[in-house]
Amino acid sequence: MSQQLDQAVTACKDGWKVLRHQGPGQIQFWFIALAVGIAAGFAALLFRKGIEALQAWLYGTDDVHYLHSFASSLPWYLILIIPIVGGLLTGIILHLFTKDAIVRSVADVIEGAALRDGQVGTRAGMASALASMITLSSGGSTGREGPVVHIAAVISTKVSRWIKADGITGRDLLGCAVAAAVSASFNAPIAGALFALEVVLRHFAVHAFAPIVIASVAGTVINRLEFGDVAQFDLPETNVLTFYQELPAFLILGLISGLVAVVLMRAIFWTDDLGTAVQNRTGMPRWLRPAVSGAMLGAIAIFYPHIIGVGYETTTLALTGQLALNDVLVFAVLKTAAVAITMAGRMGGGVFSPSLMLGALTGLAFGLIATGWFPDVSGSVTLYALAGMGAVAAAVLGAPISTTLIVFELTGDWQTGLAVMVAVSMSTALASRLVHRSFFLTQLERRGVHLAAGPQAYLPAMFPISTVMRSLDHPRSADEDRCWDMIGEAIYVDASGTLEVALPVFDRAMVPFIPVVTLTGEGNAPELQGALFHVDALKAYNRALAATAAEEHS
Repeated sequence: MSQQLDQAVTACKDGWKVLRHQGPGQIQFWFIALAVGIAAGFAALLFRKGIEALQAWLYGTDDVHYLHSFASSLPWYLILIIPIVGGLLTGIILHLFTKDAIVRSVADVIEGAALRDGQVGTRAGMASALASMITLSSGGSTGREGPVVHIAAVISTKVSRWIKADGITGRDLLGCAVAAAVSASFNAPIAGALFALEVVLRHFAVHAFAPIVIASVAGTVINRLEFGDVAQFDLPETNVLTFYQELPAFLILGLISGLVAVVLMRAIFWTDDLGTAVQNRTGMPRWLRPAVSGAMLGAIAIFYPHIIGVGYETTTLALTGQLALNDVLVFAVLKTAAVAITMAGRMGGGVFSPSLMLGALTGLAFGLIATGWFPDVSGSVTLYALAGMGAVAAAVLGAPISTTLIVFELTGDWQTGLAVMVAVSMSTALASRLVHRSFFLTQLERRGVHLAAGPQAYLPAMFPISTVMRSLDHPRSADEDRCWDMIGEAIYVDASGTLEVALPVFDRAMVPFIPVVTLTGEGNAPELQGALFHVDALKAYNRALAATAAEEHS
């Protein structure tokens, strides 16, 4: 027995070495996917429980699902002070542990999947998770899905580094972690798996489907062990389309929802630019910016506590038709403003839950008007609220498939799929033409990361010129005298650049190669490092395109 035990230990050590140096096989990877899914599921659960516990402690309520009703009875100064203190703590954490004092979110996970072999920054990620937890607990008007997705990405990044995963394996692990986190956060296994494929990986490769589903199921089991198999929103009334004549109304609702989603996204970006301009002009310390936003949120919450936190109570009231039209319109405007203030203040959180609330309010407002004008051909106003919820959220996320499914799973209402699908299709079709396909891809576009246009647009940025060029001592390098002549004609590229910069130069100059230089400072002559040949650049670009296509179709 002792000898057999020693052999087993040796086999495990050998297996670990193979796993570290050669990567996992398919069966091994499925077990790793399960482990990552369990870890991400527990992380999402702990994040949610942490928010609820901290929120209950700060506001003194026993049931955080009815927070705004309870907050309306609190002294006004508490409602004002809590977001300010939360913003100050958030600002200090981000100032100390991130380079730019900006919370990491879903956009960073998408960028990691596309450009960094499925990996994200772990230090900034953990700081962002803590900052987002404080934000959501202290009155920030955002959602928890963004931080949860990034926490999952941090977990998969750690595992990828441990096993030295290649790009495909790293991206698949990232998809597994994200699927499990979304499933555990919302009790939505189908939508969790499709969200990882549709939004994060942005393809539906067959090889990634099985492990992602395994991880998603693991996350769902973790959620149901804690909360049971219950829907997030309770809809006591059964929604049924009474007449097919009502479907054109949902087409119109979809278009309106798309416009509402665009207004929300542009409000966030405009407010963020305004906040940055004010910060630069006044010299405000970056750690103080979230506290200023917290003060603005607290001032609004004194009169309208509905904006505090995720907003599930108000969303439920909208889905059950318990709000008057005037209240719906006021809450929609204030929620849009509150989300923009929170995001522009760099306080943390995601946009999915706010878009659900705003969509439910939009749908209910439309339903109240439509059923009032055409009562003979109209069904329940709550059906419009449900369809609007899915339509606005789908347009914001740029994910019509997974959003449609997550609406069904959040509500447990599978009988109204036709109305929701019609509204979602119209909203995403319209919104994707007014922004760069989604909120996340527009965020990346504002940073100069061109993922919305597809791999042909962003792949050149992955290749540094220094790795593709031919140095001066290369046997087939360019003629040095010719290189200097071209430099005199201002035809050259910096060695620190990428093919994204170099390829347009080839198109303009119509030359077979471009000199590569190092710029040593103003007034100093550039130093010639070598030459970038057009054929070498195109070969590297084509290989990357082929590898991307092979991964997406495997």
